Amino acid sequence: MFPEIPYPYSTILEIAITIIVAAISERVVTRYLKRFSKRRELPPEVGNGLVLIARFLIIVGAVITLFRVGGLSTEWFTAISALAGAAIGFSSTKTLGNFIAGLYILIARPFRVQDYVSIAGTEGIVKEITINYTKILTPGNTTVSMTNQKILDQDIINYRYKSGKSRLYCYSFELSFDHSLPTNKLEKTFDKVIKRYEEKLPRKPEYGMTKLTRLERHYMFYLYFKNPKDIFTQQPTFLKEITKAWDKAKASSSS
Repeated sequence: MFPEIPYPYSTILEIAITIIVAAISERVVTRYLKRFSKRRELPPEVGNGLVLIARFLIIVGAVITLFRVGGLSTEWFTAISALAGAAIGFSSTKTLGNFIAGLYILIARPFRVQDYVSIAGTEGIVKEITINYTKILTPGNTTVSMTNQKILDQDIINYRYKSGKSRLYCYSFELSFDHSLPTNKLEKTFDKVIKRYEEKLPRKPEYGMTKLTRLERHYMFYLYFKNPKDIFTQQPTFLKEITKAWDKAKASSSS
């Protein structure tokens, strides 16, 4: 049997003060780190990492202080440690792996907040990176949360593209066309559509033939964007115009 824990008023007061101080410290430190990150123009994922580490240290310090102030006996400490050890042992593999993966992403930075990425079939804009999860806004305007451990097990495609001092996003996609039109006429059709996008986009769209078969010609198109969210709207529009121009050219050629 565990011994009864005395709760004199002084101990209760000290426990209350410890909790209040920890809560105030968490708010003050978090606010300071957010302002510091903004002032230093740190990437959002770095700022989030600093906040998470600070919160963890404050919680650990508060728990240690509560143990000392509460005057818990050795039996209570041993029992709680055993329960905590069992819980950690049950989930340590997944949790620890996810934690390490989160730290790796924050340090190695294979992608940043606001980057346009494709991971394990999920494509979209990175909205938040935490120790455990990465949140991605998809073209369907839904947010997908992926565990960082799963992310590191997948191939990561980052569409960020640096052109001089400016940072652009190069979104590429492949289209195939049959041989109903000669290559020169087909590419003139592409050029007409691309000319309309020269002023809409920060850099002129590009294309190139990637594969030639007996039945089809495969082309890769490259569109450049300053704001990754424009990929959601302008890429489908460009695709529609290319398809429409292709259909029109085929119809005029056959008539």
